[in-house]
Amino acid sequence: MNHKDIIDKIKPELDKVIIFLERELTKIRTGQISPSLVEDIEVECFGQKFRLLQLGAISVSKNKEILIQAWDKSYIESIEKAISRSSLGMNPVVDGEVIRLSLPPLSTEYRESLLKIVSQKREEARKTIRKWRGEAWEEIQTLTQNGKIREDDKHRGKSELQDLTDLYNEKIQKLVENKKKEIIE
Repeated sequence: MNHKDIIDKIKPELDKVIIFLERELTKIRTGQISPSLVEDIEVECFGQKFRLLQLGAISVSKNKEILIQAWDKSYIESIEKAISRSSLGMNPVVDGEVIRLSLPPLSTEYRESLLKIVSQKREEARKTIRKWRGEAWEEIQTLTQNGKIREDDKHRGKSELQDLTDLYNEKIQKLVENKKKEIIE
């Protein structure tokens, strides 16, 4: 095993960090309406918890409303309660067999709190990237001490590891900047 193998081994984990961050950021409400805002809301139904996505079809209407068509009428009341309890600030309106959600405009204070949440998500992602970098560096050092990696490869590995870390931190920053723009607009 050489330093490149160790670095290649952590790349899928770093990709997972980016995918997770993207998913987390789509859940944060902006001025734009999207089904992803509600699909992960936990709904208690028949003594079990389900993601809203599992209980109905979620779409966006021409009127900029989220429409939820429950698979079964018996889910409607539970879905309505779960949405009301969520932190989205939406009031569900039951219209026959469909639940309609309209997004109220974002207040300045709410925008500021969303920006803080986005910054927290960025820091969590960066922290995870640093953790993986640290583990890879530790492994490179251990293999160097055991004579399995040469000293100059150790230094090359450290440099390549830092370049990889910088690349993923740039990806994180771009995702966060795009989300902040969405929130501010």
